Amino acid sequence: MNSTDLTDTRWRKSSHSNGQANCVEAANAGDGNGLIAIRDSKAPARPALTFAPTTWRQFTVTLKAASITKPNT
Repeated sequence: MNSTDLTDTRWRKSSHSNGQANCVEAANAGDGNGLIAIRDSKAPARPALTFAPTTWRQFTVTLKAASITKPNT
């Protein structure tokens, strides 16, 4: 398993994070390979998940499609 150094990463918090729950931050991994890193903003010292750009894009496309077909509750 490869690890990516995220020490100097500039994280962006989701606009949907409210400080109560489900707080997510994302970042470009910055090592030139295009990886997208995701972490829990309330626990920044814990490991982050990394995704290849194509995998991340498919994930976000799927989420957007699901939010269009499912009404907010």
